Amino acid sequence: MGVTHHGRTHRLDLADPTLREWTCRVLAADPEQGVVLDRSAFYPGGGGQPPDHGVLLWQGVQTRIVGTRKGDDLWLVPADGDPLPPVGTEVTGAVEDTRRTMLMRTHSGLHVLCGVVFRDFGALVTGGNMEPGEARMDFNLPEVPPDFKTRIEELVNAEVAADRSVAVRVLPRADALALPDIIRTQSNLIPPDEQEVRIVDIVGLDVQADGGTHVASTAQIGKVQVVKVESKGRANRRVRVRLAD
Repeated sequence: MGVTHHGRTHRLDLADPTLREWTCRVLAADPEQGVVLDRSAFYPGGGGQPPDHGVLLWQGVQTRIVGTRKGDDLWLVPADGDPLPPVGTEVTGAVEDTRRTMLMRTHSGLHVLCGVVFRDFGALVTGGNMEPGEARMDFNLPEVPPDFKTRIEELVNAEVAADRSVAVRVLPRADALALPDIIRTQSNLIPPDEQEVRIVDIVGLDVQADGGTHVASTAQIGKVQVVKVESKGRANRRVRVRLAD
């Protein structure tokens, strides 16, 4: 999955995560695989962030998009029974705003959580997953204080309230890997053949390689509730969070 392209598709989602509607042209349409567009703002999923949902509108017809298949091309998966626009058709793509916006808030909230736990406890991420408005993140953290859950919630919400800017840039691989602590996961998940690395910087708190979509500042995340802290092995702790509506 490239920073600007995936196969024949120019990725608009990473260039402008606020984009919700655009015009494009169908490059491929297959009943088994789905639809390939020349330009797409559908986030295809990855790094724990699920793919976008939305619609393609063409010649008075609507095709609902409910997922993606990633291979040499980026295939958009239509809902069962929905028609496929023919190759060459100009269509209007539209991302479901409520779902995407909540996923952006959730993903940025996880980066704040990651930054706080790394800064104050020195722990790396061992896994994670998210759905709109709720998520979990696992940390290599052998010991936690009795008030860990309360402290983490207070610290995360203090960083949210600080309204820190969330900046995104793309660096050559060597430059990105030279940044201190740029890999916040226990293993390096950057594909070995990826020559450009996208960096997400919550200014003053957290800088890491990341391929997802984010809000522009931490204040847009909203209040974060730490729902539960669980032990998942001798040194693994799972933190479950939920966002306010």
